[in-house]
Amino acid sequence: MTPLTLETSRRGDGNRVLTATGEIDLSNVADFSRALGDATADGPVIVDLRAVDYLDSGAINALFAHADQISLVINPVLGPVLTISGLTSLVDVGH
Repeated sequence: MTPLTLETSRRGDGNRVLTATGEIDLSNVADFSRALGDATADGPVIVDLRAVDYLDSGAINALFAHADQISLVINPVLGPVLTISGLTSLVDVGH
């Protein structure tokens, strides 16, 4: 298992980014949910999941809870599960 790290930053264009690295599962989904809530408190956020190799249903639920405030940049390995969950029909997704 790869430990989860979370970092919030602001890009040069002013957009806020929440970058996750590692795996998001039952052991750390509360931290991920809290970081999403904190990051979206002031408006839209880009959630960068390019360095995430695994996320469980709790992580997907956390993303759904903030779907109106986020866009995603993902690791292609996450594409199928996010598509099957229906999240990609609610959120802009890039690679």
